[in-house]
Amino acid sequence: MAEEKHTESSQHLTFSLGKEIFALDIASVREVLELTAITKIPRTPDFMRGVINLRGHAVPVMDMRRKFGMPAGETTVDTCIIIVEVDYEGELIVMGGLVDSVREVFEIPAERIEVAPRMGTSISTDYIKGIGKQDEVFLIILDIAKVFSSAELALAKQVQKDAA
Repeated sequence: MAEEKHTESSQHLTFSLGKEIFALDIASVREVLELTAITKIPRTPDFMRGVINLRGHAVPVMDMRRKFGMPAGETTVDTCIIIVEVDYEGELIVMGGLVDSVREVFEIPAERIEVAPRMGTSISTDYIKGIGKQDEVFLIILDIAKVFSSAELALAKQVQKDAA
């Protein structure tokens, strides 16, 4: 069984923050939305932009640039929200990640995903599942389950519940 894992490939949604390209396993991505009105929630961390109305449900939106300690970016026609599902204590939390642009869905063979380096990236290596390569560009493959702490996921769950 372990040998099969090395020959599998997985699909990833690639997106950009500044000049860096990131990827998320497509299994955690629900949909991609154009930028819409975000309602700010008082007394939340700087990276929590607020909530959006997604078909009658309040969905918390996190600014991925701010989450990763990057400078705020300009909102452009390409700015969008990636809706993801994150497992928190056995429950799926639906959240949005504000990104500069979504690029494409890309299939990466498991053998072409390398272990994350311990240096050289602008974000915590705890969030990184691995490094992939598309053409000659390196992709930082994020582990969405580790990007947000349990306290941040609990806050997202509470914000979602309060806004409902």
